[in-house]
Amino acid sequence: MADQKHRILMVSDFFFPNFGGVESHIYYLSQCLLKLGHKVVVMTHAYGNRSGVRYMTGGLKVYYVPWRPFLMQNTLPTVYGTLPIVRTILVREKISLVHGHQAFSTLCHEALMHARTMGYKVVFTDHSLYGFADIGSIHMNKVLQFTLADVSQAICVSHTSKENTVLRSGLPPEKVFMIPNAVDTAMFKPAPERLGNDEIIIVVISRLVYRKGADLLVEVIPEICRLYPNVRFIVGGDGPKRVRLEEMREKHSLQDRVEMLGSVPHAHVRSVLISGHIFLNSSLTEAFCIAILEAASCGLLTVSTRVGGVPEACIMRGFFSVLPEDMIVLAEPDPSDMVRATGKAISLLPNIDPQQMHNRMKKLYDWHDVAKRTEIVYDRALKCPDQNLLERLSRYLSCGSWAGKIFCFVMIIDFLLWRLLQLWQPTEEIEEVPEFTLPRHQDEEIISNFN
Repeated sequence: MADQKHRILMVSDFFFPNFGGVESHIYYLSQCLLKLGHKVVVMTHAYGNRSGVRYMTGGLKVYYVPWRPFLMQNTLPTVYGTLPIVRTILVREKISLVHGHQAFSTLCHEALMHARTMGYKVVFTDHSLYGFADIGSIHMNKVLQFTLADVSQAICVSHTSKENTVLRSGLPPEKVFMIPNAVDTAMFKPAPERLGNDEIIIVVISRLVYRKGADLLVEVIPEICRLYPNVRFIVGGDGPKRVRLEEMREKHSLQDRVEMLGSVPHAHVRSVLISGHIFLNSSLTEAFCIAILEAASCGLLTVSTRVGGVPEACIMRGFFSVLPEDMIVLAEPDPSDMVRATGKAISLLPNIDPQQMHNRMKKLYDWHDVAKRTEIVYDRALKCPDQNLLERLSRYLSCGSWAGKIFCFVMIIDFLLWRLLQLWQPTEEIEEVPEFTLPRHQDEEIISNFN
């Protein structure tokens, strides 16, 4: 591996204080890259009164640009509106490579487009699976095809996700790398004392939306409570489907057996997990699912739907899902099969040793390994040959008879606007930030400052 140190700009609409798998991925990957000696800067939109420049653990610098979320934490698409601020950040921070995250992020698509216009190498990570039939997916896939037509390298979090991205975007498979997610085992530790099995507690922590299988929970929870009188549920998370779960609880008189916590800050997730025996994941689509790793690291036996990247073969690690088969029970996304799988998990609980499970997770998934593999992708991206505008436009033309022409027009306008910005404010007039590093201890645990 090359010893070259990179200057990386991470871009996504999804970052702390918002909570989710993408947010955690960007944060932990950035922290480990900082430890490897690279410079990392994060760019996202403003969250509430959090706007401007903030610093997080380890000197991670975050630009909360003054754009407000428009829909589902995404900024309003402007195509060219973000060009001036993206250019300023790239020049001020002397960035060498831009890394965008999540196909659904408006800010990610626009930043990658502007970065390529300015000649920067770009890397894209896809964290989700999308279909091919509904109107939303068709439009999203066309946008992804436009963005990835000129990307240097791409990363997916599972083999299933890689196949999905290649099919949706038309990107050559040799440009796409599979690097799985990981878990911070220093943060997610089991409870000091093992829980008794007199009362079985099943934990659900998820966004309460259709894609995460909230409708499945509405049917599964009452049936499990009927079959197993000693089972109690703790449900953490918020979303539009929360109303359905509360209606289910009222209808079946389960107020004393189903506890609804609402939104759970990431700093409090462990305290919720260690209060349970089983973690239930009911997702209908999942590229990887960090939540499963966090639960396993806390010593919980997992019951999960057999969807997306969850059940794919991990032959190199010797098991055939994201977890070894004695740590996870898989079910079809069907209420009766999920009830069956939960019953099987309850019968396996006496054989589960939370501390032993935690120790195994420390060896299986590690953010430092993810960072080193991502470092290799960065090295490959920077070795990609530079291309002028005409060479790049030929790639966009191949995206379709009509779409290709539209994409070329968009890129030509972006190029002209960039040239105008160069005349209006030359690069030499943009002040570069001074270099400094914060002292770090070798044994420091990576803990985010959420305040």
